[in-house]
Order: sequence, then structure tokens, then C-alpha cells
Amino acid sequence: MQRVLLLEDHPRLSALIKRVLAQSGIECDCVDSIEAAWVALVEQDYSAALIDRGLPDGDGVDLLRRLRSRGNHLPCLLLTARDALHDRIEGLESGADDYLCKPFPMVELLARTRALLRRPPAQIHMAPHYGDIQLHPDQLQMVCAEKSVNLPRGELQIMLSLVKAGGQPVRRSALEAAAWGQMEAVTPNALDVALHRLRRKLESIGSSVEIVNLRSIGYALHT
Repeated sequence: MQRVLLLEDHPRLSALIKRVLAQSGIECDCVDSIEAAWVALVEQDYSAALIDRGLPDGDGVDLLRRLRSRGNHLPCLLLTARDALHDRIEGLESGADDYLCKPFPMVELLARTRALLRRPPAQIHMAPHYGDIQLHPDQLQMVCAEKSVNLPRGELQIMLSLVKAGGQPVRRSALEAAAWGQMEAVTPNALDVALHRLRRKLESIGSSVEIVNLRSIGYALHT
């Protein structure tokens, strides 16, 4: 089942959209703020995002710009009551793949969402990068300039989560889930050991990127 993220702060509309998508076999996670959407996008993989513009903590276009500036090409549909030409142009030039003005028929929303989900994931497979490092998941490698180092799969998944966050914090539980899933045999300090190894590997390839511990929040990459 394909999975989309819906950023919409009106509960009744959000519930209706979720129900319509579910009836067509599309799973939908709902959030009502830009920051909640960012956390969801960092911690989960989605096939597309439906983003409202007028939100309690800002304009959905700001989230879209943030995604695109970090090389994330997730297909996005903007939902908004702003139907002026300059608003539509602003949304599309900010990286939206489509634009739908409120109020809209649910059948049209469903059709546009299906069209997004049919798009080939062209540029999504760019090498994930942050600062001076690049990750090459197929080769299980982390690269900085001319130097590279091998990463076991668990360490690679941790780095992918941190890179995808683009310098924003990732919760400890999310990093543990990315690295080991639901494995019961993982020791309580397994993440600490993996992060220690990753810090040493970053130093070994001469990277300026650091993994920092944000107490009571999580971990993040800084340069």
C-alpha cells in the first residue's frame, strides 16, 4: 500500500481526506503543523505529500522550500484557499508538483494524488549528502572528498536518518528503529557504540561534519 503525508490543520477536512484515500487503498498519515510534518518526513518514507498553505505555524510553502533545499524531490501537492495567479505561481516555483484550490471535489483530490503516485521517482535517488559528506547506500560507503569509509548496514541507516534530517534533531528511538528495527537482542547502549564509531569514521575521512547530542531532544549533524 502506498503511503502519503497530509499536512492539514482542519480536523474534519483532514479526516475526510484520510477516509477517501483509504477507500482507494492509499494509506495517509495526518499532521496539523509544519514542524510535525518535518518530523514525520524525517522519520518515515512517503510516496507523496499533500500540503496545506495556511497553517498555525506558517505557510506550507516554507516546508516545501525546506524539502527542496535539502535535495528532497518527494512529489508534493499544495492545498490552499489562495487561488490568485501569483499564489499559484509562487507555490509551483517553490517546488510543488501540483496545486489544488479549496474547496475542491474529493474525486479531483483523489485523481491528482493518484497522478502524483504514478510519477517515476526520478531524482529521489541522488546520493544523500550533508556538508562535505556523501552516502552511497549501494556500496555501504560514506565519502568525503577523495576519502571513503565502509559502513555496516546499521551505521548506514543511522547516517541516512541524520542526513535526511538536514541538521535537525532526530530522536534516539527513531535512530534505533532505523538501525535495528524491532530486534530484541540489541543492547541498551548499542546506539551509543554505533555513534562513537561513526564519529571516529567521520574524523578518519577528514570531514567537518559532527554528530552532536542535543540533550533530551536527540541527535543531529552540524558542520
